[in-house]
Amino acid sequence: MPTLDVNEIRKILPHRYPFLLVDRILEMDDLRVVGIKNVTVNEPFFMGHFPDFPVMPGVLIIEAIAQTAGVLVLSSIPDRDNKLVFLVSVESAKFRKPVVPGDQLVMEVKVVRRKGTVAKMEGVARVNGSIVAEALVMCKLEDKVDHESLPAAASEPSAS
Repeated sequence: MPTLDVNEIRKILPHRYPFLLVDRILEMDDLRVVGIKNVTVNEPFFMGHFPDFPVMPGVLIIEAIAQTAGVLVLSSIPDRDNKLVFLVSVESAKFRKPVVPGDQLVMEVKVVRRKGTVAKMEGVARVNGSIVAEALVMCKLEDKVDHESLPAAASEPSAS
């Protein structure tokens, strides 16, 4: 069961500050991963959510679960530098307690089903052993697209 620090996570996930929401992987095998996010008062989202009572937005807790799932999916892909994992659905999301500065969010994600390039995973986020959020997330593995090879958008002026 490997553990990964943030530098090793950055080699796997494309996310960067302020949107990298996994600080460490504590446990990982073929079907399960446990990661942590240390929630600090310096997080940019606390400036507006909410200034007088800072609470981590629920959608970012789900994103932290999804990024933890992404580490599991991408870590087993040999050509992961050419791949991205996209979140394609969230089901049964529940938020049980607020996550506040000083909390350590522990995300546990288990593979429910994996077929081809799609994986359905069950994620649970805890603080001090208590469940704060949970959801079923589905992600899809895709090839990275070279943006220069894409046709220009119709709204862009043509060079003529």
